[in-house]
Amino acid sequence: MSSEQHATDAVAVGATTNGRARSSGVPVVVIDNISKSYGDIRALDGVTLQIPGGTVLGLLGPNGAGKTTLVRILTTLLNPDGGSATVAGYDVVHERTELRGVVGLAGQFAAVDQALTGRENLEMVGRLYHFSRKISHDRACELLERFDLLDAADRPAKTYSGGMRRRLDLAASLVARPQVLFLDEPTAGLDPRSRLDLWNVVRELVRDGTTVLLTTQYLEEADQLADNIVVIDHGRIIAEGTAADLKARTGGEVLTVRLSDAAKTDAAAAIVARFGTDAPNVDRPAGSVSMPLSDGARALAGIVRDLDEAGLEIAGIEMREPTLNEVFLSLTGQSADADDGATDAGQAG
Repeated sequence: MSSEQHATDAVAVGATTNGRARSSGVPVVVIDNISKSYGDIRALDGVTLQIPGGTVLGLLGPNGAGKTTLVRILTTLLNPDGGSATVAGYDVVHERTELRGVVGLAGQFAAVDQALTGRENLEMVGRLYHFSRKISHDRACELLERFDLLDAADRPAKTYSGGMRRRLDLAASLVARPQVLFLDEPTAGLDPRSRLDLWNVVRELVRDGTTVLLTTQYLEEADQLADNIVVIDHGRIIAEGTAADLKARTGGEVLTVRLSDAAKTDAAAAIVARFGTDAPNVDRPAGSVSMPLSDGARALAGIVRDLDEAGLEIAGIEMREPTLNEVFLSLTGQSADADDGATDAGQAG
């Protein structure tokens, strides 16, 4: 990407002004019946939601669900076909210039100038927002240290690994301390340490009052960071709530039974199925059966009794809370990292 292209993108999504009131608990992002189509594909179909200030909203959905399209609309990079939305009090269509001054965006793909050094990339972003040379330099140094890039600060970005370029792109989105930050699968391609470092950065930003919309395919990430989670599929919101709320929708606790003889897994699954409303998940090679239970303690006693009466020896049994991935699977019919082949504005998500 050329310097001119990077500059254009940065102006579109950077942050330099204080914007309108930053008030925790008051809706900072308000989306009302937003729709967007690409030909016959309905990317967004009447999405309505609000994000209180100083919180993290986790936006989950399979590839092609509409997540990236929504982020692009909220950051003025795309016009909706219908509905309305405001971010920090600014209309996403009619107040683009003002809005671009209070938001930051880290998209799915690192948008850094390969010919510039890491330091030069960040200083360029600062200068685009009319920071002095000194402030731009100081902010670049601060972010290079925060994202563990100081040792490579004066190397061209083209020599960076994919993970390093990703961290540099994330740093660029924070140069001007945005009031509202949009993170579109920000930790894709990052190693575990870098992912944990980014989580800490997000927590620090939220403590300082920043509002964050996070799209992710990592269920652990949403569980760790999001105050509220919205699940979107085929352009529509199909579930919303805290991680605990969504986990409760699977029917409460999840029972996993592992048999001593894996060849008898199907027989065990037939017994376990009597105690639930959904079909159990069967792992024949492992000899295990899992299923959500609404009345775990009572069902557990009955399952153990019936398995014993059928002569099926239990090697292990566990009751636990459902994972967000299991919630995702129950809501959308596919796991969080499934690729249904659809695209969202030319990109996955």
